[in-house]
Amino acid sequence: MESGHGLSLPALVALVREVAQREVTPRFLHVTHSRKHDGSLFTEADLATQTALEELLPRILDVPVLGEEMTETRQHDAWHAGRDGLWCVDPIDGTSNFVAGVPYFAVSVAFIRKGVRELGVVYDPIADEMFTAARSEGAHLNGVALPLRQPVTELRRALAGVEMKRIDRALAGRLASWPPYASQRNFGASALDWCYTAAGRFDIYVHGGQKLWDYAAGALILEEAGGRLSSLSGTFDTANIWERSVVASASPELFVLWRDWLKAAGA
Repeated sequence: MESGHGLSLPALVALVREVAQREVTPRFLHVTHSRKHDGSLFTEADLATQTALEELLPRILDVPVLGEEMTETRQHDAWHAGRDGLWCVDPIDGTSNFVAGVPYFAVSVAFIRKGVRELGVVYDPIADEMFTAARSEGAHLNGVALPLRQPVTELRRALAGVEMKRIDRALAGRLASWPPYASQRNFGASALDWCYTAAGRFDIYVHGGQKLWDYAAGALILEEAGGRLSSLSGTFDTANIWERSVVASASPELFVLWRDWLKAAGA
């Protein structure tokens, strides 16, 4: 099956699965790590996965590849060169989990054209869960349409995905002390957080700041599952492409309640 963009989603799915199973899964629980200049973790699996994707993605469509494990200069060069088509790659989203032996991480690939997210694939190789989306063609988990369950209708009953570290301190304190929801989770892999929200596993979601490769595939998967999203400051796609905060829900009605509560709380 080809998407409406002339790209084969099955080919992309097969490529991502093959690379993950070759470069990521065998290294789980058997990898050393170092730290990048910003303090984040980095492993040989990140580099091997990105190298493989840089080599293989142009065989599907020969356009620039932008990856997390590139210098900032290369990332910006790829973005500007790829206006008419760009692969955006996070070789391992959730590297800290990967290093610690926590099975919550994923390979994330998006195709972007003229700033518009057109294809998204997020693959959890441990659970063998492949989340996919093509613009205007819906979102799926292993071929099953998302969401898998409908979110609750009341904010006070919601299960929230909440990333506290990058949220304004006053808002984080309010969420910690007087949350409007029933319970919260933070598992440490943004791409999968998007997919869990799209699937209805999280009813609502908030994150204080994600890089382009953190949100590119996952945001499309949520949108195509029928969900709604914004940044904490307003419309999602008018925010800085390189780092955006996130407010989201698979339910448009619950999204409005969640967004309005955050605004009232000072977000």
